Amino acid sequence: MAGRWRSRLGVLSAATVLASGLTACGGSSTATGTPTLNWYINPDNGGQQTIAQQCSDQSGGAYTIDVSILPSDAAAQREQLMRRLAGNDTSIDLMSLDPVFVPETAEAGFLAEIPAEYQQEWSDGVVDGAVQGASWKDELVTAPFWANTQLLWYRTSVAEAAGLDMTQPVTWDQLITAAQEQDTSIGVQGQRAESMTVWVNAMIASAGGEVIENPDAKGPDIQLGLESDAGQAAAKVMEDITAAGVGGAGIDNRDEAATANMFQQGDAGFMVNWPFVYAQGKSAAEEGTMDQAVFDDYGWTTYPAMSEGTEAAPPLGGIDIGVSAFSEHQDAAFEAVSCIVSAENQAAYMISDGNPAASEEVYDDPEVQEAYPMYDTIRTSLQAAAPRPQTAYYNEVSQGIADRWQPVSSVSDDTPAQSQEYIGEVLRGEKLL
Repeated sequence: MAGRWRSRLGVLSAATVLASGLTACGGSSTATGTPTLNWYINPDNGGQQTIAQQCSDQSGGAYTIDVSILPSDAAAQREQLMRRLAGNDTSIDLMSLDPVFVPETAEAGFLAEIPAEYQQEWSDGVVDGAVQGASWKDELVTAPFWANTQLLWYRTSVAEAAGLDMTQPVTWDQLITAAQEQDTSIGVQGQRAESMTVWVNAMIASAGGEVIENPDAKGPDIQLGLESDAGQAAAKVMEDITAAGVGGAGIDNRDEAATANMFQQGDAGFMVNWPFVYAQGKSAAEEGTMDQAVFDDYGWTTYPAMSEGTEAAPPLGGIDIGVSAFSEHQDAAFEAVSCIVSAENQAAYMISDGNPAASEEVYDDPEVQEAYPMYDTIRTSLQAAAPRPQTAYYNEVSQGIADRWQPVSSVSDDTPAQSQEYIGEVLRGEKLL
């Protein structure tokens, strides 16, 4: 997800709706009285469109779901949805939301209140991290659909040569030492973008801290936890990677895709990244663009810990489904969401589009286990995952981190305090991003 966008509804610019062949027309019904629900989705491999059609067919005429595709960039997705919702646009019934935008959308009053029966249905048996990401002010405000998390990927041959026991939690310090000794790199995302916030937040959370200590507060009253022992621990990891020379070439311009390619090409013995890298590597091996032996050397475990004996808090990603407060068919919309996020559909979507499920039972599906041998590691990671700062002012906080914690080589023990001061000034209206 890109890390640079303008915040607050008043400065949102117009964005072109990139719609599929089924373009939303808003608040419509068929000639027979069947309501048409317009679902705005993030781009994928067609899995959400398939689910929309299946749920429409299974509804017995209770509703029909049409799909409109949002821009590929998450910031542009937010901009388009917020602009339309701010205008009380009834053409949106359902929306696929990145968890980081859930608090802002809920705080603005753009999400319909979820009835009690759905509150329980959509949270029972769902991994903890996904429930947190779908909630605001201790209340479920969206339905967890799929939930992503980063794992620690490694070359088994490199880990063995370094003497690392990968059946046990591994720390950043151990990785840095192993990479230096084996003359290899650690694939991290150092780009000035959302991926930087993902990394910093995960390290601070893993060290027992919080980027925002009072997420419900208004902008000027937000208390930041960057200038803390946890913030210092995060900065030290970056300092140590630079000092050891194990960040690899182009670290300051590297996103998740570039990191995956770096690992695939053998330029990194270790990498933190989302599970898509497994399917990408498998495809490359099958197509002959990567030696099969390289793919067979792939290993995975949970996210690196900040200190020995302390459990890591891995990054959380994914998509939640929200019902618009301005939908003219809310009852049908809630019924449709239940179909969309069913365990059956989550399993099919995980296999077809490569996005991990939020429902725990999906990981017991034999087909899912065959497609994702690391299924249990993903599930374990999601249970421990920590959302990025949950706040209606996420844009300001995220962009402030990306601006001040990059380039990686410039990070020092002064960075946590400097970034906290900068973000505080932005939140108080004393400085612009």
